[in-house]
Amino acid sequence: MKSSLLESLFDEEERRPMTVSELNESVKKALEKGFSSVWLEGEIVNFISANSGHWYFTLHDGFSQLKAACYIRNNLRIRFKPFDGLQVRVRGKLSVYEPKGEYQILVESLEPVGEGALKVAFEQIKAKLAKEGLFDVELKRPLPYFPKRVGVVTSPNGAAFHDILNVLGRRTKTVHITLIPTRVQGETAGEEIEKAIKLANKFNEISDEKIDVLIVGRGGGSSEDLWAFNEERVARAIRNSKIPVISAVGHEIDWTIADFVADVRAATPSAAAEIVAENEENLENFLFQRTNDLFQIVNYKILQARNSLQELAYSSVFHEFPNQIKDWKYEIEDFQDRMETVFEEKLRQSEKCLELLRNRLSPIKLAAKVSENQTRLALLKQRQLSAIKDVIDGQDEKLKIKMASLDALSPLSVLKRGYSIVESENGKILHNIDQVKIDENVKIRLANGNLKAKILEKK
Repeated sequence: MKSSLLESLFDEEERRPMTVSELNESVKKALEKGFSSVWLEGEIVNFISANSGHWYFTLHDGFSQLKAACYIRNNLRIRFKPFDGLQVRVRGKLSVYEPKGEYQILVESLEPVGEGALKVAFEQIKAKLAKEGLFDVELKRPLPYFPKRVGVVTSPNGAAFHDILNVLGRRTKTVHITLIPTRVQGETAGEEIEKAIKLANKFNEISDEKIDVLIVGRGGGSSEDLWAFNEERVARAIRNSKIPVISAVGHEIDWTIADFVADVRAATPSAAAEIVAENEENLENFLFQRTNDLFQIVNYKILQARNSLQELAYSSVFHEFPNQIKDWKYEIEDFQDRMETVFEEKLRQSEKCLELLRNRLSPIKLAAKVSENQTRLALLKQRQLSAIKDVIDGQDEKLKIKMASLDALSPLSVLKRGYSIVESENGKILHNIDQVKIDENVKIRLANGNLKAKILEKK
């Protein structure tokens, strides 16, 4: 050591010392080269948000501490605002703050550690957006009743997209699906989801086959897996979308910021597809049910008309009257037979008496008497036949009168003269206008058929 000191005394050139700035610059370059990307985990203390937008804080692990700086160009990508006491995981590079000769980590990304930290970050973003009114009910748009094209913002390899395809393929026949592929977890997922939503809206501006509704979501996962849908940029993209948005993130119990800002929240991706297909399926079921009801009503009306016709066919008006005519006809024929029998018997008795008298009288007188009696008998026979004819004609005339009377009383004859029978819908015959109301349906029975009418006016 003494030798080195002596040698230095006799050096021809004295060594030039480094300045503090040069040393700090050299150390900075060495640190940035050797520690260009490091991951650290610790607790934030002494957090400061400068007016310039930069963040400054200290990372502490209970034994050691390290100063950290997160410049505005990086903290704009961080999804929450840090605070003292928050346990975080940071990625960045080591560097030296030359004016003070302090080494520090320049933070490029920052994430909370643990469910509690994620919940705090979630509540921060939720409160900020709620204060701005992004969750207001007045801003939520109704979904189209019959969407023709559905845009799906999700991963093409995830189960969510396949669930949506299966449900829509099974429950609807008219909906077309347009996939806007994106990552749904990871550091850049939020940025990609935002771009996908904007791309869908851009597609509507240049295409005639417009997207009617957007499903934005993914399948289940941990809070960290779902975090991209809590990012502020995603929430603002959903709210600024001109296309109505259905959020479908995770399982039924999972809630994200996207669920609060979306126009409709679905518990799962499958439930989102069910919402899209619901109206078409309901209309199809409604038409099917109404068709069945119509067939039932037609069958009932046919059965009702058949029963009415059968009741009319078996009505006493139609089967008792012909039977009565037949009875009268039989009575007249019987009366005619009995009269002919009586007259024939009288004629035989007269012929017997005549024969007896002929035997008693002389041939000449008898011949004269016979001739006279024959003349009288011919006259009587003529009168007899005339009387029989008069009786028969009289009875026939009475029969015609009775038949005409019965025919006049028959409902069919009345109908044939231009009259009709008006009945209410329950089959009751109407006698006055108080039995029916305006717009009420009635049935009109004519001689050759039935009519159905509606009452338009009463006088």
